[in-house]
Amino acid sequence: MIMRPGQQLLLPANPVFIWSSLLIALLINFVLNMGIVGRAAWMPDVLAMVLVFWTVHQPRWVSIGAAFFFGLCMDVHQTSWLGQHAMAYTVLSFFAITIHRRLLWFPVPSQAVQVFPLFVLAHAIELSLRMMGKSVFPGWTVVLAPVFEALLWPVISIILLVPQRRAPDPDANRPL
Repeated sequence: MIMRPGQQLLLPANPVFIWSSLLIALLINFVLNMGIVGRAAWMPDVLAMVLVFWTVHQPRWVSIGAAFFFGLCMDVHQTSWLGQHAMAYTVLSFFAITIHRRLLWFPVPSQAVQVFPLFVLAHAIELSLRMMGKSVFPGWTVVLAPVFEALLWPVISIILLVPQRRAPDPDANRPL
């Protein structure tokens, strides 16, 4: 792949780091759902953000099957309709894989603008499945969740790319 000018050369991603970051994001979602705010509709879905990040950056390691599995874990944890999060995460990962080559050409703030519709779609799928199951409407604050997820995209990108960054100053021990 041809890199855009000024883009830093990254080390290969460690699969242990990828899967541990996904498990940590799952645990963060668990804690956020049980915490002080409870199941607040405006809370960003950390697992969805990390899934999209790794699906975009490493589609060979994290794909639609992983998204389905983590979605089922979220469904079981929230005692929601089985498959509600699984469907949303699967669609989210499918579209992330669809745009991953184009998305990596843009700087991180522009990426946040482009993944925003994906997060809106995922929350719309969750909400529509919840409404089909005759659940209570969570309120209009559910519109804020994709906005917060898009705003947190640069933070997630910086945090998850830290282990892959190469040393900026080459020397005898670091020739690249």
